[in-house]
Amino acid sequence: MDTSKNPIGLFDSGIGGTSIWKEVHRLLPNEDTIYLADSKNAPYGLRPKQEIIDLSFKNTKFLLERGCKIIVVACNTATTNAIKELRANFNVPFIGIEPAIKPAAIHTKTNAVGILATKGTLSSELFNQTVSGFTGVNVIEQVGHGLVELIEGGKLESTEMQILLEEYLNPMIEANIDYLVLGCSHYPYLAPQMRKILPESVTIIDSGKPVAKQTKKVLQSMDLLNTDLHEVYNTFYTNADAHVLQSIIGTKFTAEHIDF
Repeated sequence: MDTSKNPIGLFDSGIGGTSIWKEVHRLLPNEDTIYLADSKNAPYGLRPKQEIIDLSFKNTKFLLERGCKIIVVACNTATTNAIKELRANFNVPFIGIEPAIKPAAIHTKTNAVGILATKGTLSSELFNQTVSGFTGVNVIEQVGHGLVELIEGGKLESTEMQILLEEYLNPMIEANIDYLVLGCSHYPYLAPQMRKILPESVTIIDSGKPVAKQTKKVLQSMDLLNTDLHEVYNTFYTNADAHVLQSIIGTKFTAEHIDF
């Protein structure tokens, strides 16, 4: 059965994964997409591993029921804690998102790299396996306590956000980092504020473009790219306040609240 015309599904613990969706949509503008924000349960980073797996299964089933041909796990915490189980239990390709430690560790000139991520990502087996491969690099890990909650609460440019960012970034600056890895799909929305705090010499890396490229690569390899000229549909669902998601995706698209 030809499923190439079916949509790409993406899910995240909230609205942050839209930073991944934007890159996927930019690279694959002819693909229909369905984005699911599980904001009611955000952040995943503070939850036990099994709970993250259960929520990821629930989100995947939601997207598969709507015919998605591939699932992008647009959440670092869900990827590092659940993607192995997702691939073992569902007959659909999955694209994960991991902190881009590798390019930062390879290209650093100061041998100091900062990573800002959730507790769930930094404590995961997958992340620690990746970091252990770069023993000569000083990786300064920082849990972004409170950042996701502020973003989900529509307080992106609040005083509280500024205070937290300075608290988390200043020790990294003192450690002479030249790369900052954003290990949560929510965090790219904070990049403009981070740039005001960080020295110009620090490069900020997120995973949006690599995830989009990998999605295209997998679709091509499985002959699942949608080549039909058609009106493209991009659907956004959230189980929390739709206004917050709407403010992120802009007026061109519509965010819909659903109970799940």
